[in-house]
Amino acid sequence: MSLIPSGPDILFRTLGDPTRRAIFERLCRNGEQTVAALTAQAGVSQPAVSKHLGVLKEAGLVRDRQEGRQTHYSALPGALLPLTDWAQQMTGFWERRFDDLDDLLKRMDQ
Repeated sequence: MSLIPSGPDILFRTLGDPTRRAIFERLCRNGEQTVAALTAQAGVSQPAVSKHLGVLKEAGLVRDRQEGRQTHYSALPGALLPLTDWAQQMTGFWERRFDDLDDLLKRMDQ
């Protein structure tokens, strides 16, 4: 068992924080933004926003771009692919379980 999170684990852990999730969602919806713009909407301090952006970057969910003294961040929505793959696997798993339950209930009714 690996102690270093990877794939869906790091994404779940990273997006499990509501502030980070909100920052990521804002970048997905509104496109590239500066740290100052994100801080104005985040309801937390600039150092806290910067720390959250660092975690998002480490997880591969955002990238940064320097322009003069400002850092611009943009979302990398494709990084969510491991989560969508996991969700599809779980959907298939539960659909099969419910189909099996439905078959069992039909046999019990006979």
